[in-house]
Amino acid sequence: MATIEDLQRLDVRVGRVLSVQELPEARTPAWQLEIDFGAEVGVKRSAAQITHYPREALEGRLVVAVVNFPPRKVAGFASEVLLLGAMDPQRGVVLLQPDGEAELGSPIA
Repeated sequence: MATIEDLQRLDVRVGRVLSVQELPEARTPAWQLEIDFGAEVGVKRSAAQITHYPREALEGRLVVAVVNFPPRKVAGFASEVLLLGAMDPQRGVVLLQPDGEAELGSPIA
């Protein structure tokens, strides 16, 4: 079982998607995202298998991500953060987002 201390080691923050590009080298279709997490964390990159979202639906959207995992190589791309979502049997990952506007970089409690 996980402990509260395990959860507290994760740094989960609100960010805004700045740009969305294809990641053609990926085995499974994926987007390359640039996400702004505010002044403290800065702009980070993520590879995400969420191509069921059109680019236009992602650009400018608030998202929730773990920002303190080590970078992971995905098809030669350094993915620095992990977007969070619920798993849907038909669509795959359904992104989590704040209920309204939130300051970029806000920690998730």
